[in-house]
Amino acid sequence: MKITVIGSGRWGSFIAWYLSGLEKEVTIYGRPTSEQFSKLRQTRTNGLVTFSDAVLFCDDLECALEGAQIVVISIPSQSLRGLMQQMSQLSMAGKTVVLCMKGIEAATGKRLTEVAEEFLPPETGLAVWVGPGHVQDFTAGIPNCMVIDSKKQETKRFLIEQFSGSLIRFYYGEDLLGNEVGAASKNVIGIAAGMLDGLNKTALKGALMSRGTREIARLIKAMGGNEISAYGLAHLGDYQATVFSPYSHNRAFGERFVRGEHYGELAEGVATTRAMLCLGQQYGVELPICQAVEAVIHGGQAADKVLSDLFLRSQKAEF
Repeated sequence: MKITVIGSGRWGSFIAWYLSGLEKEVTIYGRPTSEQFSKLRQTRTNGLVTFSDAVLFCDDLECALEGAQIVVISIPSQSLRGLMQQMSQLSMAGKTVVLCMKGIEAATGKRLTEVAEEFLPPETGLAVWVGPGHVQDFTAGIPNCMVIDSKKQETKRFLIEQFSGSLIRFYYGEDLLGNEVGAASKNVIGIAAGMLDGLNKTALKGALMSRGTREIARLIKAMGGNEISAYGLAHLGDYQATVFSPYSHNRAFGERFVRGEHYGELAEGVATTRAMLCLGQQYGVELPICQAVEAVIHGGQAADKVLSDLFLRSQKAEF
């Protein structure tokens, strides 16, 4: 089975390493201008995973896609449209595309499969791979559970057969909309959790997890999905890796932001926050935690003041 992984970041590199360990023929594609990709190609390691000689590297997209039966994409969510435009100029016949990213397109509010569908032939298999897990844990031999979801049952079945191994137990997703929105929004909750850490109010994380899940469940339901998906692996199930883990980019970003410390790269949840608020407005769902994160990051409001305002909201039933 030939698989091309597009993206040489931390998660994309792990996916390539993991699939290579399952005896798949793996090629990693990276942009020729990417220093990260160039270094990975030269050293065959990023400090977290090390590649055998069986893994190939390619900086030509057409060449990387040629012969691949599965194409796994792991790049920043806001870059997906540009990549799909490039891929639409190439043959995608007989390929299955898997999106291993968690986000909503900020400019349109579209889910990532909706963006991809604009450029792929209708017969192309398209799926998402979401759920909890950090590279550092997987490479230490700690297994986890994840989800594959797609509109097509045969696509889910095919991918789970190909991707299952001792490190990851896959479940069949039954709500593509809910799993995509849930996976994307957990990054916003992760930023909020980091802000609590930065304010030395970690004790509030339990309330954050409970109310955050309820907030996203209401949105999923309003959008036409199954609200119970918010309580599954794609959202609530990913909270440990996002809300508590020292490896979480979004949590670390939120913590450093409220402390006024520089953070090297913008967390995925920053763009997702605005996209979530657009969806909330579109579907008439109030998203107070998303609004609070936005007020701190883009509104310039003090995190302590925003937190106090959340507590001063009118009383209401828990469910």
